[in-house]
Amino acid sequence: MGGPPATWSAHFGLNHGAQVCARALRNALKEQPRLAADLRGVTTLRYQKWENGQGGQHTYLNPTSEK
Repeated sequence: MGGPPATWSAHFGLNHGAQVCARALRNALKEQPRLAADLRGVTTLRYQKWENGQGGQHTYLNPTSEK
């Protein structure tokens, strides 16, 4: 009569589940550990142009600000 039962994994992937769990854990921490965990969660995206088999300089798409 119906298809397979609707489950959480049918709608969300493993990466999304990990993000949800990480956010819930960070929100449960006290202020100082939470701030440190938030900083560890920041990712930096960069790319590198290759020519003639040689990699060029790394270019950051979202550079982090220096303190």
